[in-house]
Amino acid sequence: MKKENLAIIEMLICATLWSVAGIFMKLLPWNGFAVAGLRSLIAGLTIAVYILLRGMHIIINRRTVITGIFTACVYTCFAVANKLTTAANAIVLQFTSPVFIVIFSALILKKRIRRNDALVVSFTLIGIALFFFDQLQPGYILGNFVAIAAGMFMAGMFIAVGELEREQRFSGILIGQSLTFLVGLPFIIATSPEFTLTATASILILGVLQLGISYVLYVESSQYCPPLACSLLGAAEPLLNPVWVLIFDGERPGIFALIGGVIVVASITLWCIFGQEKEKANTSPAAGDLSLHNQ
Repeated sequence: MKKENLAIIEMLICATLWSVAGIFMKLLPWNGFAVAGLRSLIAGLTIAVYILLRGMHIIINRRTVITGIFTACVYTCFAVANKLTTAANAIVLQFTSPVFIVIFSALILKKRIRRNDALVVSFTLIGIALFFFDQLQPGYILGNFVAIAAGMFMAGMFIAVGELEREQRFSGILIGQSLTFLVGLPFIIATSPEFTLTATASILILGVLQLGISYVLYVESSQYCPPLACSLLGAAEPLLNPVWVLIFDGERPGIFALIGGVIVVASITLWCIFGQEKEKANTSPAAGDLSLHNQ
C-alpha cells in the first residue's frame, strides 16, 4: 500500500478515536480540569513510550514550548467545555479553528482574505450564533464560549505545529500534555476524583486511545496524507462525537444548535474542497493540519 493511502486510513482512525471524547467525558463525574489533567498524564506517558521506542529525542526550544502552550490550552478548554455545555456544542464550536486561522492570518500575518475565506467566516459566525439561541442557561453559554476559545487556541496550535519537523512535533505535543497535567493537578488534589470501574475505564480510554495513540498516528501520517484529504477526514470528528453521546448517554442537542452545527461543518468542509483545492500545489505544511484536532 502506498504511504499516502496508508496515511489516509490512519487519519480516518484518528478522527474516529478523537470522536469518542464526548461520551467518555460525560461518563466521568469529575471536575473538567481534573479530567483534562489525568487524561493528558496518561496520554503523555503513552506518547513518551512511543518516542523512546522509536529512538527519538525530546526537543525543548522556543517553538516546541509555544506549541505545547497552545496544545495545553486546547486540551483544557475542550475538557472544561464538555462539562459546561453539550458534547455536540463543544466539538462543533472547536471545529471552527480553520476560520480562526484565516482571521489570525489576516490580522497578525497581514495576509489577504479571499472571497471564499470571507464567505466561510461569515457562515460560520452565523452558525455559531445559533448555538446560543436555544441554550440560554448560564452554564451552557459559558461552555459555548469556552469551546470557542478551544477553537481559537487550536488555530494557534496548528500554525505552530506547521513550523515543526517530525521529532519536534512529538516534543511539542508531549510538552502540551505535561502542561495540561500541571494545570489540572491542583483540581485533582482538591476534588479527589473517585476511581470507580466506569471512571477508571473511561479515563484510560481517553488517555491511551483518544489522545495518546491517536496523536501518534496523526503525527506519523501527517507527513504523507494530502491536505485536502486530511481536511475532509477531520470532519468525521464533529459528526461522530454527538452521535456517540446521543446513543450511549441520551444527550440531545437543541434544534438551533443542530442547525448551527450543520452550517458550521458544511461551510468549512465546502471551503476545504473548493477553497484549498485551488492552492494544493502551493499548500504549506500547516494547511494540511487545519482540520486535525483532538482535543
